[in-house]
Amino acid sequence: MGSSKKSVFAPAKAGIAQAGNIVELLVEVARNTFRRPFQFREFIEQAWFIASVTILPTALVAIPFGAVVSLQTGSLIKQLGAESFTGAASVLAVIQQGSPIVTALLIAGAAGSAVTADLGSRTIREEIDAMRVLGIDPVHRLVVPRVLAMILIALLLNGLVSVVGITGGYFFNVVLQGGTPGAYLSSFSALAQLPDLYVAELKAAIFGLIAGIIASYKGLNPNPGPKGVGEAVNQTVVITFLLLFFANLILTLVYLQVVPAKGS
Repeated sequence: MGSSKKSVFAPAKAGIAQAGNIVELLVEVARNTFRRPFQFREFIEQAWFIASVTILPTALVAIPFGAVVSLQTGSLIKQLGAESFTGAASVLAVIQQGSPIVTALLIAGAAGSAVTADLGSRTIREEIDAMRVLGIDPVHRLVVPRVLAMILIALLLNGLVSVVGITGGYFFNVVLQGGTPGAYLSSFSALAQLPDLYVAELKAAIFGLIAGIIASYKGLNPNPGPKGVGEAVNQTVVITFLLLFFANLILTLVYLQVVPAKGS
């Protein structure tokens, strides 16, 4: 009976312990961010690497995503007889929800898995242990530049997705649905406002931070062997996706309560 209770609660205890370790790593990253010397070269190299593996997929995903949002909102608004607000609705959908979500998926799927594989391979080759023996803090030397690089690239990718998504939505609405270019552009100011862009960038930064912390934690704590690294990569993607969607829900609820809708 006692062993069955232990087996039931063991996963919950392991999950709580892992959550605590992730929070501890977050605190260490925050503390080491302002510690000198800052690993500027590592930061630039990681930012370039993350950008190289995410920019093209992000742009390719943003085009059909913006088109689908524009076509769906355009069709719905046309049924409601409010064609003049098609542009505003499409832009709001892309900026507030579309671009952060696409950014989160690409940062978690492409960049996060790459960071986990890199740190995981270093861990199983005992390079991380060797750094600790030499008195080098792996969090300061390796984790902080990667987390900051993911935050920076997430901010830039969010802007890229917004521009590409809005452009694609404009093209498909005007060309395929027979919308008026002037009405599409003039409706931007009807519902959209600058805080929409601010909260989208804030979401992207938080998503980049979460993805970087999870990827670094899993990379530093894989199971032994190459199989352990592969499992760590899979766990990174799944856990990051869950946390990012939950964080997006919380941030959206807070934003809608704090910032009033335009015209209300």
